[in-house]
Amino acid sequence: MFEEPEWAEEAPVAAGLPPGASRPRPASASQIKGSKHRQLLATLRALEAASLPQQPPSLPGSDSEEDVVERKKKRPKKASSTTASIEVEKKRKKKCQQQGPPGSDYEEKEVKRKKKCLKGVLSASDSAEEQKRKRKCQKQVPSNPAQHQDSENQTGPKAWKSSATNDQSKPSPGSTSANPPQTLSRKQWRNRQKNKRRHKNKFRPPQPPDQAPATAPKEETEMPPAPSPDNHEDRAGALRARMAQRLDGARFRYLNEQLYSGPSSAAQRLFHEDPEAFLLYHRGFQSQVKKWPLQPVDRIARDLRQRPASLVVADFGCGDCRLASSIRNPVYCFDLASLDPRVTVCDMAQVPLEDESVDVAVFCLSLMGTNIRDFLEEANRVLKQGGLLKVAEVRSRFEDVRTFLGAVTKLGFKVISKDLTNSHFFLFDFEKTGPPRVGPKAQLTGLKLQPCLYKRR
Repeated sequence: MFEEPEWAEEAPVAAGLPPGASRPRPASASQIKGSKHRQLLATLRALEAASLPQQPPSLPGSDSEEDVVERKKKRPKKASSTTASIEVEKKRKKKCQQQGPPGSDYEEKEVKRKKKCLKGVLSASDSAEEQKRKRKCQKQVPSNPAQHQDSENQTGPKAWKSSATNDQSKPSPGSTSANPPQTLSRKQWRNRQKNKRRHKNKFRPPQPPDQAPATAPKEETEMPPAPSPDNHEDRAGALRARMAQRLDGARFRYLNEQLYSGPSSAAQRLFHEDPEAFLLYHRGFQSQVKKWPLQPVDRIARDLRQRPASLVVADFGCGDCRLASSIRNPVYCFDLASLDPRVTVCDMAQVPLEDESVDVAVFCLSLMGTNIRDFLEEANRVLKQGGLLKVAEVRSRFEDVRTFLGAVTKLGFKVISKDLTNSHFFLFDFEKTGPPRVGPKAQLTGLKLQPCLYKRR
């Protein structure tokens, strides 16, 4: 077979092709892919168009968006009631000028019609303001419900006037004020009320408690009454008494320190030179002891009343002879100074009594000074064999009670009983067993008690 020449491909097809037309070439693979791609894009666009809301196609004769916007601008706005009434009034005037004859009847009708229009405008504004006022009243609870009901019942020009005045006095909700109202907390409100009361009472004259406060305030402001000379004298007297009390307290503390820090002979000289000092000291001492729930002298007197009244008692440091006044026993009273005729003034380390002449020796808050051993040895001297020694001292003076009791037993005594339950003082009972068992030069550390010093209050 012979091959077809190249020019045969370009020859026109005899059947179905016009003369002079070239035969179409077969489509390549790239062209087929491009056509498929175009078909896919077309289908995707069709699907997107179907998913979007369909808008009516704009007809060739329809208006564009710009025409619609211009038409909206040209469209007249809705006028309010007042502007509508004014326009209607203008139209009526024009019609009346064109048609109506200028007569007196026509002028009267025109005046009446104007009044009606004004009334309509006022009623419309009244109704609008009344609605606004009712809304405000619904939002805010009225303080006076009766007044609120009266204002709601009122209608007409009076109610409109009252509402107008109220609206003028109260700021409108739309207007923003420079200082908005601040809500106070409960504590802030209470403090403000308290400050107001203080400010009122600041200028009010002081009133005595017996006199009731005046109910009706007077027109003229009353000035506080001038202090009378009696008030001045009372105040000065109270000040002097207070200063004297402080001075007496200071002197009592000084005397108390001297009594505890020196021997009994120095204390005797002090009170001998200044007799008033002992009175001052005794008064301060009594004021301190009165604060105690139980005074030790009363406890000792109660114990002695249970014993025979024939027992002879020696009270070392008797003070005002309270023990002698509380019991029926014969009592010898000794002290550094005399506040009672029954007191014998002497140094308690050397009392004017014979040996073994008394049955009971009492030291009630009187073991003062640095020579306590001398006091106890003197009590051993004047006591009979088997005699009773009663000691009451302030609780705070004892560092170690056992060493104190051991030192006393070395001076010829035996412990019978002790009471350590009281909150202010200790109470001890000793019995004489014989003379002291140690010499005068032996040291007894247990007899060194702490000084009872009073602090400044």
